[in-house]
Amino acid sequence: MDSDTAWESRVKAVLKAELKRRDVTYGQLAAELKKLGVEETPENIANKISRGKFTAVFLFQCLDAIGCKTITVSID
Repeated sequence: MDSDTAWESRVKAVLKAELKRRDVTYGQLAAELKKLGVEETPENIANKISRGKFTAVFLFQCLDAIGCKTITVSID
């Protein structure tokens, strides 16, 4: 995998899969992030995720907010 776009797609897929696995909407994620002191609207979250351009910090904040303590990542 050599392009940033491909990597962005993979990271986006990981976050979307974890949200889906836990049946968490963007609205619910925004509420949970707010509890961590992270101010994001559901619309901002949707835009960040759809673009696949977000920081590792945002990824980990989201994972923590939804109660995801471990993920398995396979890099082929």
